[in-house]
Amino acid sequence: MPEILTLLPPLVAILLAFVTKNVLFSLFIGVLTGTFLLNFNSHGFILSFFYAFIDLVDKLLSSLADPWNAGVILQCLAIGGLIAVVSKMGGAKAIAESLSKRAKSAKSTQLITWLLGLFVFFDDYANSLIVGPIMRPVADKMKISREKLAFIIDATAAPIAGMAIISTWIGYEISLIRDGYAQIGETVNAYGIFIETIPYRFYNIFIMVLIILTAILAREFGPMLTAEKRAKTFGKVIADDAKPLVSNENQSTLAKEGIKLSIWNAIIPIGSLILLAFLGFYYSGYTAIMSGEDLELIQLIKNQPLTLNSIREIFGESDASVVLFQSAFLASIIAIVMAVSQKIMTLGEAIDTWLEGVKSLIITGAILLLAWSLSATIKELGTAPYLAGVLSETLPGFLLPSLIFILGAVISFATGTSYGTMGILMPLVIPLAYSMASDVNLMTMSIGAVLTGAIFGDHCSPISDTTILSSMGSMCDHLHHVKTQLYYAISIGIVTVIFGYLPVALGVPVTFTLLSGILACFLLVRFIGKPVH
Repeated sequence: MPEILTLLPPLVAILLAFVTKNVLFSLFIGVLTGTFLLNFNSHGFILSFFYAFIDLVDKLLSSLADPWNAGVILQCLAIGGLIAVVSKMGGAKAIAESLSKRAKSAKSTQLITWLLGLFVFFDDYANSLIVGPIMRPVADKMKISREKLAFIIDATAAPIAGMAIISTWIGYEISLIRDGYAQIGETVNAYGIFIETIPYRFYNIFIMVLIILTAILAREFGPMLTAEKRAKTFGKVIADDAKPLVSNENQSTLAKEGIKLSIWNAIIPIGSLILLAFLGFYYSGYTAIMSGEDLELIQLIKNQPLTLNSIREIFGESDASVVLFQSAFLASIIAIVMAVSQKIMTLGEAIDTWLEGVKSLIITGAILLLAWSLSATIKELGTAPYLAGVLSETLPGFLLPSLIFILGAVISFATGTSYGTMGILMPLVIPLAYSMASDVNLMTMSIGAVLTGAIFGDHCSPISDTTILSSMGSMCDHLHHVKTQLYYAISIGIVTVIFGYLPVALGVPVTFTLLSGILACFLLVRFIGKPVH
């Protein structure tokens, strides 16, 4: 079989994602194409279809049987259940209302909406559906256009959930990183690498900086300027021809009617999740190191157990998938006990609410299984080594992160999903980056480029779920939201490449690139932007 045919599975998945807009179907056919190729030489054209399906099922079962993978899926589902219970208890709504009372001007309202978006870091869907309905009346009162509100919500949903050290995203992201390194024969601490990529998530960081700058400087550009002037001058928060999307939130995300709201119903369960996770990371890593053979490291931990260096080593050895599931499950129990003890829900209602939250993330589990299966298939075919061999001779290493970022954006824009884009690209990018340079930083920034490029494209896409949910949460005309956000997203995408990935890949320190990128954002708003008033 010609080596070039090994590119077919990811190409089929990408092309079908463009055409069908359905990532599950596209990943499924991508895996099936790969298993067909694996069987073609042995069984011929007709029988290979039968054996391809058998192999596909085997790969799905193998993916699910892996303890790490099972832990990742379980922690995603458990966090989904926790979010549902916290929301039903009114915890998130209580915090949102408490913050909204502090909004005294258009500037403070935008900054509080941004801050609230950061607080709901654990899930992008919850972010869109909680922040929007709470801040919408306040934003209307302050004559902030629905388009600007939708932008702030959208730009603090996926960007913060994708970088948060505990969220419904992290299990998926670290599993892709771990799987990618497995293809080059390396066993790594995927959670530690995930943390290392955070400074390289340039788009996520810069888009959130842009929100602060436009709010403080009261300047906008592109269609957003027109929308904000309309709201400020004529008091029209939506255009005359607007057709606002009415939010049809899942009932599990809404606070129960008639209950007394308390911020502690969010702070205690979410705080427990974070505290238990950190304690779990420490215990898991400490146990792993003490049962290992690195005597020097063991001695360091015994002598200095709480120094920054020791904690970094301990966290690096922890089993993130198991720890996050344990902490999410225990935090869920705490939330259920709180709901029942306050008589907000009966035990049966609390468990049903938790299960509703679990159901909302079933699709994530399905995408995970197919992404893992595609990764296993292209590893068996040798796709990544072939691609790496072809490109490493022709493509300069310093262009790799920028090209990955752009490719991720294009795929994500066409499919409307950052999850699917990550699942398609990550198994190819890690082996490619590994073959092109021995520089660990190039691999780290390339992984960051996959994760943030997917979010950039998702932001621009009119068929993205979070873009639609942001329009719903703010009751904004969806196409108006897409049109106004597109100018901002593309502008920050350009800043990301020019001031982020290109210089950092040429050896410029990441701290300097972050500062120069933030300065570029300031200059963009100050000199391209026009005063709203």
